[in-house]
Amino acid sequence: MRHIVRHFPEKTTRLLEIIIPSLSWILITMPLWLSFWHPALVAYLIITFDVFWFYKSFNLASNAIQSFVTMNAHVKVDWLSLAKKLPNYKNVYHVVIIPEYHEPIHILRRTLENLTKQDIPKEKLIVVLATETKDPDSIETAQILKNEFSTIFGKFLVTRHALKIGELAGKSSNMSCAVKETMKQIKKWNIPTTFITITSCDADALLHPKYFSYLSHLFLTDTNREYHFYQGAILFYNNIWRIPLPSRVVNTMFSISNLALLSQKNKLINFSTYSLALTTAVKVGYWDTDVIPEDYHMFFKVYFMFGEKVRTKSIFLPLLLDSAESHGFWRTMVNQYEQSKRWAWGISDVPFVVKNAMEHTEIAWGDRFRRVTQLLEQHVFWPSNWFILTVGSVVPPLVNPAFGRTVLGHSLSQLSSGILTLSMIFLLVIIILDLRTKPPRPKEFSAWKLPFLYIQWLTVPIVSFFLSALPGLDAHTRMLLGKRLEYRVTEKV
Repeated sequence: MRHIVRHFPEKTTRLLEIIIPSLSWILITMPLWLSFWHPALVAYLIITFDVFWFYKSFNLASNAIQSFVTMNAHVKVDWLSLAKKLPNYKNVYHVVIIPEYHEPIHILRRTLENLTKQDIPKEKLIVVLATETKDPDSIETAQILKNEFSTIFGKFLVTRHALKIGELAGKSSNMSCAVKETMKQIKKWNIPTTFITITSCDADALLHPKYFSYLSHLFLTDTNREYHFYQGAILFYNNIWRIPLPSRVVNTMFSISNLALLSQKNKLINFSTYSLALTTAVKVGYWDTDVIPEDYHMFFKVYFMFGEKVRTKSIFLPLLLDSAESHGFWRTMVNQYEQSKRWAWGISDVPFVVKNAMEHTEIAWGDRFRRVTQLLEQHVFWPSNWFILTVGSVVPPLVNPAFGRTVLGHSLSQLSSGILTLSMIFLLVIIILDLRTKPPRPKEFSAWKLPFLYIQWLTVPIVSFFLSALPGLDAHTRMLLGKRLEYRVTEKV
């Protein structure tokens, strides 16, 4: 297989781009075509998947509770005092890169104002506003913000990324340009890079005030810091009280899932807003400029260079981001759909991971296999689990009436429904954690709407289809057909 991959790199990539999303379509259509010949097999597979879903629901709920309890404890810790006691604290600096393209100035100002609330001395923060030359408003926006904030932080830089031939527009190519420009300045300032972290910060991300003091302590006490990423709890709660009900449901599910991941050390991969050692980013050649999903791609780029020591360490603090929103209900739904589709386009990284897993035999086989299977599970089941869970048990008796008259065929729907009903118990955990985690209800959110916070959960099957399964299937089908997805910035209000 390695021989084939090396001699036919483009053809093997394209083959994987066909095979991997095809797995989703096979799972979705399996109850239909397989029920003609082996309906009993379909029934057992569906029941097995229902049990697997029950396990996943239990796992999500238990890990979310653990993360919530840990986060509540860590929020109260004086991380700055702990960090100051460490030998190399005086050498720590934090580069914060904020890639932006057509971002409203009030969103960027809010992000920068939030950074001024960090409890760590501001001279330790090197803030970089990474703009794009094709954004005509970026020069004026950057100048206004530089005038407002350059005297607050240790350093404040503005970089301008011009898209080159072979590059793809998006966060990854912008990050690469910004880091290279920042490195030039750091050398001019004669700042040693050994204890510098770099944070990829989304333009709407509000970091907890203790984020960089926590990161300083974690980074300085981490003997394998050059192999590690650092990830906080990504919660889409900035505007959660303002968005329509369907968006509120799906973003709550995303948020609690992200919270639960912090307690799953073997599955956690950096996402959206995260940190790592600057020296590590330099050693791997920065972020790649020809990809769209930059977070997972950067993780695996580091992983295949340094091996199984590479992993993501949890920062048990909330990082608040905006949920997808626009002007009006339907435009918000479209915006949410497009964002979910862009996230699902992370499947485009799977061929890259599979091919490199074959190549890098110096990494333990078991660890490579675990990484690949976890990534496949995440992306293949993304669009397919909805179909299996909601209509999978109904199809075999309809397609094969003879099977419907058997004991298994007659009881399949009841068995499946019973298992899924038990899984709904864990939904109560998500509801309670959501109420305890999200920001307090603003005054403009009318009290008469409060009952809908509970009624909204009845819409989960519908909302998850239109705002999760369908955009996921859209992204997978695009890759299957060879239609590349162009980067689209999520609109901000």
